[in-house]
Amino acid sequence: MNPILWQPSVERYDNANIVRFMKRLNNLYGVDVTDYAALYRWSVENPAAFWSLLWQFADIRAELKGDVVLSHGNTMLEARWFPDARLNYAENLLRQRDKNSIAISFYGENHEIRRLSYGDLYHSVSQLAQALHHEGVRPGDRVVAVLPNLPETIIAMLATTSLGAIWSSCSPDFGVSAIVDRFSQIKPMVLFVCDGYYFNGKVFDRQDQLNPLLQALPSVKKAVLVPYLNGSMLTGLTSKLSLWHDYLAAFSGADPIEFAQMAFIDPLFILYSSGTTGLPKCLVHGIGGTLIQHMKEHLLHVDIHPGDRLFYYTTCGWMMWNWLASGLASGAELVLYDGSPLYPGADTLFDLIEKFQITVFGVSAKYIDSIRKSKLTPKNAHQLASLKTILSTGSPLVPEAYDYVYDAIKSDVCLSSISGGTDIISCFVLGCPILPVRRGEIQCRGLAMDVDVYDINGRSLSEEKGELVCKSAFPSMPVSFWNDPGQCQYRETYFEKYPNIWCHGDYVSLTDGGGMIIYGRSDALLNPGGVRIGTSEIYRQVEQVEEVLECLAVGQEIDGDSRIVLFVILRQGVLLSDQLKAKIKQQIRQNASPRHVPAVIFQVNDIPRTKNGKMAELAVRNIIHGRPVINKQALSNPEAMEQYLKIKELLN
Repeated sequence: MNPILWQPSVERYDNANIVRFMKRLNNLYGVDVTDYAALYRWSVENPAAFWSLLWQFADIRAELKGDVVLSHGNTMLEARWFPDARLNYAENLLRQRDKNSIAISFYGENHEIRRLSYGDLYHSVSQLAQALHHEGVRPGDRVVAVLPNLPETIIAMLATTSLGAIWSSCSPDFGVSAIVDRFSQIKPMVLFVCDGYYFNGKVFDRQDQLNPLLQALPSVKKAVLVPYLNGSMLTGLTSKLSLWHDYLAAFSGADPIEFAQMAFIDPLFILYSSGTTGLPKCLVHGIGGTLIQHMKEHLLHVDIHPGDRLFYYTTCGWMMWNWLASGLASGAELVLYDGSPLYPGADTLFDLIEKFQITVFGVSAKYIDSIRKSKLTPKNAHQLASLKTILSTGSPLVPEAYDYVYDAIKSDVCLSSISGGTDIISCFVLGCPILPVRRGEIQCRGLAMDVDVYDINGRSLSEEKGELVCKSAFPSMPVSFWNDPGQCQYRETYFEKYPNIWCHGDYVSLTDGGGMIIYGRSDALLNPGGVRIGTSEIYRQVEQVEEVLECLAVGQEIDGDSRIVLFVILRQGVLLSDQLKAKIKQQIRQNASPRHVPAVIFQVNDIPRTKNGKMAELAVRNIIHGRPVINKQALSNPEAMEQYLKIKELLN
């Protein structure tokens, strides 16, 4: 069993929302659930009772809850949660609190600071909701945005969803083609855009995108421009294109918002897969499922209390933005940041913790690894007393990163690695404030998420590596894929490998203590000599080599077998010599196994990544096999593929 790095104090345990939840459960059902393991078992065995109790505990606002919690629960795709309920997502995020308390704090790379009270937020949402209704936006219509992580983006999303319309967004670093590939599929009625954004000390003007976007999206009846660049010259305004403040000015924010009461299963968000072949898949997520799942995670797993300040470093093209926004429903103050996390220095985000007294701090595993390698020691230069939880996602968090957090950032903090994704707009495995944090492990499976590990034959595994599956329906399953008659694509994506069992595509193992270790995507598995190897097992060892900054491994099919090809980015001025190759191989051989050792190693200067910052392992694998990478617009740096095309010739 891996060593314990943190445990909650008695005070933190006693004040945790999940402890109150267990007490309410015991009183209501006459059971004796006193620890997380027992609560998890009960939630999986009694899913309808669990979600009904959570509805009450979270105080979800609705015109009607209904008596039925789950129908057709034996079939995952046919399951229907709260079939009679009528509710509104935005209403639950805008529920009346102290109008003068802060709802959103914003800090931009350009040093702009803004704070919105709940009263300010409600006022702006009311204005924009009226403007959109006047535009003709009705339930089911699509409203889209290409915006930075600004308060206006939250306002536009809340105004849209208050009307029962569907929200979808991209970040402004997407190219026109990538935006059109996504939005053209869903035919939006209104488009929100910005004039540009700041990143890594540079100004990126995006006004040249406006006309191409409007021409490529003929369904758009109205475009609204959010001015963000200081001193930018806004040109080309037409009746179809209005400025944000002008668009809102004609409507009074004093009017109460008329929240459209919608079915639990009605669409709320459309997210996009980050695949590298074909058009992105459009994943439709429902109103009730998104809300109740996010509130479960925020209240019980992250332990958000009213007044907590919730931060997640994210763009509006990643599901973590949607997850962050839902924090308002649990009473959190959202702290938004737009810009580079490493500009002007590696400690920029820790400056934010001090400035805004952040209590829950969310970043990517890649970011933690980056500051670890830079030898940053935040605890020596920052006051981090407010910080109680650190969240990490995007890729597996290596054990050494756990050590770094507790040695260099803060010893008394709950480090919760979380994993799920765009597919479920939430998590399968995540943290828990009353469980210990063990080195290299995700703390637990999510409540009421019937998660297991299967071998290739569908046999359940204990403490062995296999596929992450979910064996029962859960509310945040996608409502559908957009334009997927008969749900054919939906079934093929998640239910083809195991009938009526959700197969997520992660290669994982459950630990004896109930935690989980993730080894990477199972579709990117390496299989030399028939032995299945997760890429993260190699990355962990290679990145311990001082000369290596980052690496990527893929399997190459050759002579009826498979061999591992490793690509490394080295520190400035370092070249890949035979001696360094031998050092890398020895590190892997001694600390993983001889099977993990790559057959060939190449030095590269960049790694192709998706817009969400994930390494595009499958794109590189396709390149070295001579297969096309069709949707290059899904990559943030498609030019990086050129060097892999040259390497391909050396591999054949």
